[in-house]
Amino acid sequence: MFPEEVENKIIFVAPLDWGLGHATRCVPIIKKLLNNNNQVVLGLTSLTSKILEKEFPHLKKVFLPEYNISYSTILPLWLKLLFHYPSFKRTIKKEKEALKKIIIENHINLIISDNRYGLVHPKMDAVIICHQINLKTPFLNYYINKVHLKLLKNFTEVWVPDYEDKTKRLSGELGENAFNLKLKYIGPQSRFCLQNVSKKYDLLFLLSGPEPFQENLLNRIINFLPELTENNIAIVTSSKDKLVKNKNVTVFYLPELKILNEIICSSELIICRSGYSTLMDLYTLEKKNIILVPTKGQTEQEYLAEYWNTKFGTIVAKENNLLACLKSIQ
Repeated sequence: MFPEEVENKIIFVAPLDWGLGHATRCVPIIKKLLNNNNQVVLGLTSLTSKILEKEFPHLKKVFLPEYNISYSTILPLWLKLLFHYPSFKRTIKKEKEALKKIIIENHINLIISDNRYGLVHPKMDAVIICHQINLKTPFLNYYINKVHLKLLKNFTEVWVPDYEDKTKRLSGELGENAFNLKLKYIGPQSRFCLQNVSKKYDLLFLLSGPEPFQENLLNRIINFLPELTENNIAIVTSSKDKLVKNKNVTVFYLPELKILNEIICSSELIICRSGYSTLMDLYTLEKKNIILVPTKGQTEQEYLAEYWNTKFGTIVAKENNLLACLKSIQ
């Protein structure tokens, strides 16, 4: 089944609280479900509520256990996550217990999880949204994929937010059905819509992702802003407010959807992380003038940055040479 084919059900939808991308890409899916006479109950955490409370204030919401993924500035992310696996298993167990109560109290008859692996029930269809079917890690790749595959097989179906056609695919090999899973390619998912607006900003620093990486990049950008005085600059961030005195710079802290949509559409050059949800948004808005700054040690972002460089000609820069990259193309 596809999202637009689901009708007349009471559906529990819950995204992973690893950054905001999982929540944002659920927004268009939830809207499709609501348009088809479905009732939706949202499973939230303190992080995902920042998006979904604003988008769907009228929907019933319940709170789920938080994964509390912590990050290291020393260890690569894939290794840090490997050490976190026992904690993940405990959270998955808590999810399963919470789900039993949620199903009974809300008469749920379909589950849609975005990368929350504990949201399965033996007597009910459960769909998982996941763009990383074929994981990329520098070591232990076979073992990690084997564990991941076992988790995915607990679900009735996998929805991949990408194209089935390899020539159009945004996720590259990550979205390849290398393990013959029962899956559906549901196309890129974005809450944005293309707008025909005049250019307002020369540069947009579109910051996303977890701390401390987002704030570290923001601090680096603030330090070199005095060297970009000839540009009209926008900074969008979910990190804590920063005092920027430059007259040519406007900082937006978690702007409303309509405002953010307009900011992106009216920007000439966009500098951002290579998180998949961000890439889907930029693709939807037909933005091609992009510099991707993958989070160091996050193999998914590093792979996607190189893939987009090869497929779409997107520029890739490291954090420590971002200013030099900007100056070289202006």
